Amino acid sequence: MDMAKAPSGLMALSVRPRRFTGAAAIAIAGILLALTGCESGGATDAARDGRPVVIAPGRPGEAARTLTPEQAAKEKPDDSPNAADHAYVQNMIEHHRQALTMSALAPQRASADGVRRLAERITAAQQPEIGAMEKWRALHPAPPAASGGHPHDHSTMPGMATEQQLEELTAATGADFDRLFLRLMTTHHEGALKMAGEALADGNNVAVEEMATEVVAVQTAEINRMRAMG
Repeated sequence: MDMAKAPSGLMALSVRPRRFTGAAAIAIAGILLALTGCESGGATDAARDGRPVVIAPGRPGEAARTLTPEQAAKEKPDDSPNAADHAYVQNMIEHHRQALTMSALAPQRASADGVRRLAERITAAQQPEIGAMEKWRALHPAPPAASGGHPHDHSTMPGMATEQQLEELTAATGADFDRLFLRLMTTHHEGALKMAGEALADGNNVAVEEMATEVVAVQTAEINRMRAMG
């Protein structure tokens, strides 16, 4: 899976190839079965008996295997969430919430239309992402060992604005607000890219991988836009 080009000053993210879900793998295998039948002029004994089969392509130099759908389902990659997946979702929810808090200040305090529009786009993108991550967390409760039973200090997450910085942003208006908002939000987005990169490198769940990939694509573009505005 190719990642969007990282903004200047950020390390490029390297992630593993995308995995196919069970449904996608079976669909692809079905196409291969049809092609095999066309080329050979016939089908396997299993197909002749009216039973569905899945052709699993072998590795280079190895013959393809004929599997039942049940066997194919058992062989699909295990994408059970691991500690990195749980940490990413839990932390990114709080990270996004701070971005929404900062963006909510723009309509009344920003002087530049571009800053107000940017804040609107951030809100429009990150509010639904919070909802998706909360649904994921409800479906995949973190094991007790993942949290250790202690509240996490979210202020230590990459890119998070300090309480003092938030107070300064709240007090600022006009051009001063614009400059501070762009500076703080750029840093905030850079922190999100770091968190997403860690999830893509260390996580195991396909849904989390897709969410992190979306964060990288959207926030990389927004970083470039903010730097052009600054």
